Amino acid sequence: MLQGKTVLLGVTGGIACYKAAMLASALKKQHANVIVVMTKNATEFITPLTFEQLTGNRVCVDTFDRNYPHSVEHIAIADQADLVLIAPATANVLAKLAHGLADDMLTTTVLACDCPKVAAPAMNTKMYLNPVTQDNLARLRRYGWEVLEPGSGVLACGAVGPGRMPEPQELLEVCLHHLARKKDMAGVKVLVTAGPTREAIDPVRYISNKSTGKMGYAIAKAAAARGAEVTLVSGPVSLPKPPYLEVVDITSAQDMYEAVTSRSGEMDIIIKAAAVADYRPAEVAEDKVKKQEGEMSIPLARTNDILQYLGEHKRPGQFLCGFSMETRDMVDNSRKKLEKKHLDLIAANNVKVAGAGFAVDTNILTLISPDDMTELPLLSKDDAADVLLDVIMKRKK
Repeated sequence: MLQGKTVLLGVTGGIACYKAAMLASALKKQHANVIVVMTKNATEFITPLTFEQLTGNRVCVDTFDRNYPHSVEHIAIADQADLVLIAPATANVLAKLAHGLADDMLTTTVLACDCPKVAAPAMNTKMYLNPVTQDNLARLRRYGWEVLEPGSGVLACGAVGPGRMPEPQELLEVCLHHLARKKDMAGVKVLVTAGPTREAIDPVRYISNKSTGKMGYAIAKAAAARGAEVTLVSGPVSLPKPPYLEVVDITSAQDMYEAVTSRSGEMDIIIKAAAVADYRPAEVAEDKVKKQEGEMSIPLARTNDILQYLGEHKRPGQFLCGFSMETRDMVDNSRKKLEKKHLDLIAANNVKVAGAGFAVDTNILTLISPDDMTELPLLSKDDAADVLLDVIMKRKK
């Protein structure tokens, strides 16, 4: 996904340097060109040779090393960079960057970069919470830097609290967000729903379905990566919360109805990928229902039809996309739903088809509009999300 993109990975002197090596490897697997610039202190924790083997590029440390192929090496590197990521970023280097000091290869190179810049602080908790460090981080943010929040826990120094560098996978997601896609949805407000709902029977039991939320989360992440302002209304799932968007956690169909309808008026695009329960227990027992002799039945009541509401209250210029998960007569049933709910587009799939069901990383979508139908091949849900957004953006224009 990062083919043709160059990441300048700045590595400073902290124990979290080993995570930077894992990140470099992950970026390389995404076909990024990774240029590593290290401080001299960083070389005390991990050798430049490690990064050279992982990236295939020579590591830069010394500003005055005449063996570099360019006469003004820091300028040449700065001109190549599509993204600067300092990970780990020590308090010392953050202070230098905040005040424009350039006394080594890393700070000199970064000062010459005009691409997006991200810092991943990693240090002792007291150092991180020190007002001077916090002022430096605030200054960097004012200058346009993205400063990631460190994790909390037991640090290498034995302290407990914030100061841990984010994990390599989290940092990779940051790079993908900045570089993997064009920002063709900048300024567009998008609402996505994902996952199942749970309809309580009693305090310990509920009615639900097999949705894992993977498709909806893929759509939300793709829209955010393309520059959209995304709100993700999510049922109970085990997926990590994506960065760069707002996540609204809900449990029941009524919760989702309230969360969606209260926000729908301000949205430009609404994509309803959640598997919302059509029925709920008519009454919820206050205590656990005890097992008894004989059969048991549970009276059910209809839930509010969120998609129907959105279609009936769609404002001019708003684009509404629904999902239709079927087991038979997929196209016919989906066309009826498209018309009845007043949708602009419906993404249909058949859960009986291999690769298109729940809890898998792939999908086979058929995109149906009032005047067209496009059958997509088996795709990863990430790729399917991008194709879906391509179609929506084209039709919305």
